[in-house]
Amino acid sequence: MSKLVSIILPCRNEEKYIERCIQSLIANQSADFKLEIIVVDGMSTDKTVEIVQNYIQQFSFIKLLQNPEKTVPYAMNLGINHAQGEFIVRVDAHAFYPENYVSTLITNLIALNADNVGAIWHTDVFTKTKKTLAIREVLSNRFGVGNAAFRIGINDVTQVDTVPFGCYRKEVFTKFGLYNTHLTRNQDIELNKRIIRGGGKIYLLPNLECTYYARETFFAIAKNNYNNGLWNILTVKYTKKLSSLSLRHFIPLCFILSLVLPLLFSFLYAPLLWIALWSSTHYLGLLVIICTRLAINKKLHFLYLLWSFITLHFSYGTGSLIGIFKPVKR
Repeated sequence: MSKLVSIILPCRNEEKYIERCIQSLIANQSADFKLEIIVVDGMSTDKTVEIVQNYIQQFSFIKLLQNPEKTVPYAMNLGINHAQGEFIVRVDAHAFYPENYVSTLITNLIALNADNVGAIWHTDVFTKTKKTLAIREVLSNRFGVGNAAFRIGINDVTQVDTVPFGCYRKEVFTKFGLYNTHLTRNQDIELNKRIIRGGGKIYLLPNLECTYYARETFFAIAKNNYNNGLWNILTVKYTKKLSSLSLRHFIPLCFILSLVLPLLFSFLYAPLLWIALWSSTHYLGLLVIICTRLAINKKLHFLYLLWSFITLHFSYGTGSLIGIFKPVKR
């Protein structure tokens, strides 16, 4: 008998991406795994719901739930509580999934006796221009996004601290708890850290990729990564555990502090300005070298690369800095 898999898709105002995402999920039906696709909409004001309803009329296994709280952790908890499947697969509307995505995840989840498994995150853009191709490269580059294994790739099945999205047995949420509804961002990372602290195991698969469509303007990149940086600090505040995240999440904050603190305290001791100067010049020098190599080797636009790195690093680090002073709601 086929195993029932509940795919939970949180979304809000995703009319540009939702159709391609749903089509890729529908293609994952197989003889071994019966699918239930639960779309949880966060009160969209565009055509997202209309598009989903068109698919519901064609496919009885697609369901639509409304999430008045609008955020992802509420959406996931709502979807999990309505899910009928033995397995839960969390997906994102900004992504496209190969036909073997679900079956590969479930097969490896069982074989590894894991609590969560995930795939490599391949970053792409919808519209291919010199600017968006530079943004895509930066969001896949180790200097841009750090040492997150799911972003830079691996060669073998590897036990990790987190994966993008994830595939779980439903019983995991009874054992380790549901998503933390305080966390507008980082809810997947925090859940995975909780699983590990509880003795669970999470694996990343090298032979499976999902394609994530990145934002395509510098403003959108800055806004998204500012919020990512902000929520790194807020995640620690809400959970009261520094271990809710990894060291890599705080590197941009350290960089910003290496500039801001010497500037502030230079009013008391002027030579501290040299520290800020040293940090900024070494950063720019390294950045020029990296961007030059990428521009030559991959035929990308040097200035777009340079500005993409700067936008990513400074928006992320600034968000974390603001997060230090931002109070949390209890």
